[in-house]
Amino acid sequence: MFKGLLIEKINEEYSVRLTELDDAQLLNGDVTVRVSHSTINYKDALAITGKGSIVRSFPMVPGIDFAGVVEQSNHPDFVPGDNVILNGWGVGESHWGGLAQKARVKGDWLIPLPANISSRDAMALGTAGYTAMLCILAILRHGVRPEDGEIAVTGATGGVGSVAISALSQLGYKVAAITGKSTGTDYLLNLGANEVLDRSSLGPNKPLLKERWVGVIDVLGGNTLANLCASTKYQGIVTACGLAESMELPATVAPFILRGITLVGIDSVRCPKEHRLEAWAKLSEYIDSSKLQAIITEIKVEDAPHYSKLLMDGVFKGRIVVNMDA
Repeated sequence: MFKGLLIEKINEEYSVRLTELDDAQLLNGDVTVRVSHSTINYKDALAITGKGSIVRSFPMVPGIDFAGVVEQSNHPDFVPGDNVILNGWGVGESHWGGLAQKARVKGDWLIPLPANISSRDAMALGTAGYTAMLCILAILRHGVRPEDGEIAVTGATGGVGSVAISALSQLGYKVAAITGKSTGTDYLLNLGANEVLDRSSLGPNKPLLKERWVGVIDVLGGNTLANLCASTKYQGIVTACGLAESMELPATVAPFILRGITLVGIDSVRCPKEHRLEAWAKLSEYIDSSKLQAIITEIKVEDAPHYSKLLMDGVFKGRIVVNMDA
């Protein structure tokens, strides 16, 4: 038996509870992992609070990320004792996820834990950090250099934003942290932001605005993304990886055909394995461990519903690590 968080929906009543689970209840897969750490991303908070249609089948163990040690394996790439990470692939949505002490998954969904990252730090990064690095890699591939200008990062106090600012700072880029939280300035400057802008200061949305950003990492969508596209410099790049504000994009083609900007969609759920390996290798290289520790709040799995609510209410900064053995 092992403990886990279980979401159920019976007669339209949605419930979340900590319970004891059995190996026989685990879903199909060729690798069984003893989970040591997980995390709570925005998508997890939506699932746990029931505020989003994230869970596709019931009952469900939430948690789109986990790190742990292989217990059993019928997959050629993994043997018992291997340290592994999982991000995405529908776990916590259609397949039992990481907020339990065991998970059984397809080995193709796993990647090895980088040697210089602990399971705890890997989950401090989680899908948020891995997504941030996918955005940064797209910016690097576009040829943007630190001397070319500012990178704008929205949702700056959240998981993606926090990791993106820290990594970009380590790489020598000037970062403008964009946030709707008036209390986040010191936190963002300590991460490495060069300036902090209130989201409301971006001004009205117009087809074209004064050129400012050479690159953008956006988690919001909506008017904010349209505004940032309109103010991106000639041949700059905008990476879009979230829709916390809106899934709408009230923009025109003007920035694309008059300034030649590039809008790149970033998908972390089904991202090919070679890109995942590259992103995690770069995270292990670029992330300042001391800055990472400063943004971690470590909790027990039974505290996940409380912290999910804080995340949904927009009053939490940084990264939540769930210690599954606590």
